[in-house]
Amino acid sequence: MPVTVVRFNLVEPGATPASLSARYRAALEMAAYADEHGITTVQTEEHHGAGNNWLPSPFAFAGAVFGATRRIAVTVSAIIGPLHDPLRLAEDIAVLDLLSGGRLVTVAGIGYRPEEYALFDVEWKRRGRIQDEVLETLLRAWTGEEFTYRGRTVRVTPRPYSDPHPLLLVGGSSKAAARRAARLGLPFFPSAHLPELEAYYKERLVEYGTEGWTMMPAAETPLLHLAEDPDQAWAAYGEHFLHEARTYASWQSGDIRSAVRSAATTVDELRAEGVYRILTPDECVTQGLDSLVLHPLAGGMPLDEGWRSLRLFAERVLPGLAG
Repeated sequence: MPVTVVRFNLVEPGATPASLSARYRAALEMAAYADEHGITTVQTEEHHGAGNNWLPSPFAFAGAVFGATRRIAVTVSAIIGPLHDPLRLAEDIAVLDLLSGGRLVTVAGIGYRPEEYALFDVEWKRRGRIQDEVLETLLRAWTGEEFTYRGRTVRVTPRPYSDPHPLLLVGGSSKAAARRAARLGLPFFPSAHLPELEAYYKERLVEYGTEGWTMMPAAETPLLHLAEDPDQAWAAYGEHFLHEARTYASWQSGDIRSAVRSAATTVDELRAEGVYRILTPDECVTQGLDSLVLHPLAGGMPLDEGWRSLRLFAERVLPGLAG
């Protein structure tokens, strides 16, 4: 049975406060529906200052999802570690871990947008060193014991639910990220299918004498939308996928690797490329993917169309996968 994921970034270009509020509430209702139908994971992420209203506060959203669900995990992929106060971050994750009974998965990256660092007055050139401090602080804070932080003695409470600590992965597509994960004995989350980087991480585990594992995207990890008539859906909604793809591509320099990076500049190119796929339920069942990532509200998708996609996935695809 593949891993099943519903992704939300709450993008809506040109949103009004009322329309964006409706989108957030719909996403929560969708998460509850996904939970009831056995979908395994809600995935969300963090970006700041985006003109299309990309979600900036994934932990607030995760808390709302946990309140509306009972079983589904929430993966935050990824937080931008250096933009967070380490002690407050340790508290927030601990509280979410307690609320959810251990259903939170946090992937910590360093991001790739200097403008986000400028927004929070964090020095871009020091992001690697700041990330080291953030991760080291989280691991020490979650013990519940006193430790020295920036020259003073501190203690963070409450302790999390998960033992020894909430699931924390180091994300990235660089050797520096792999080394950081290995040195700290944390799992590694490459941002794309990068077997050579996974091998490098395993070598560093041996070098540091630590233990860890890799959660790596498959060679194919498309973002999916379900429709009875894909041709009609591409014609009606392709611009929503293209908006998101172009936004994401505009943020990433040439050395950034991502499983969902697109080079398309038109809807036709996007469809041919395969990063975004609109499939019938039968086509989705026969894709043979290790993970199925449904993106029902991509790029400001109308809420009714997002619901149609999610219901087709839950009512027609999941039974086909199980059968």
